[in-house]
Amino acid sequence: MAKEKKAKAEKTEKAQKEKVAAAKSETAEPEKKEDTELDKIRKELDEKNDQYLRLAAEYDNFRKRSQKEKEALYADCKSSVISELLAVIDNFERCVDFNGNTSVEDYRKGVEMTYKQFLTALSKLGIESFGAEGETFDPNLHNAVMHEENDDLPENTISKVLMKGYKTGDKIIRAAVVAVAN
Repeated sequence: MAKEKKAKAEKTEKAQKEKVAAAKSETAEPEKKEDTELDKIRKELDEKNDQYLRLAAEYDNFRKRSQKEKEALYADCKSSVISELLAVIDNFERCVDFNGNTSVEDYRKGVEMTYKQFLTALSKLGIESFGAEGETFDPNLHNAVMHEENDDLPENTISKVLMKGYKTGDKIIRAAVVAVAN
């Protein structure tokens, strides 16, 4: 019996050692799994952080590039407008240099030609004038500074244009300053 007890005790001790070893391996496996999952999550976080930083840098570059393009477009537009007006300016300079050897009629003709040249330049730029006598008054296009009693004209009709209005497409550059008949 002593042998049986000893064998049974050895079996029990062996079983307990196996249980402890199994428990240790079970706790070691979840720790390894947790470590690998944690490493995986950290790696994903680093990748996402890198993507975020690249996206932020890309947006910053886009913003700077857009600003430069906008400034270049503005400069090109200004240059285009000025180049259309330079010929008119040249003719006005000639007019200023008037030395008196030309008749007043020729001088007037030169000024009229320069005026037509200026209107042509505005037309090339897509700018047109509006606000003629006899048109119907529109508060979106016209600025009424006077009201006149005029039985010859219908109500809300422009009776006098003090300053023409100018627009490009649908954008009003300057409203026409007019007198309106009541």
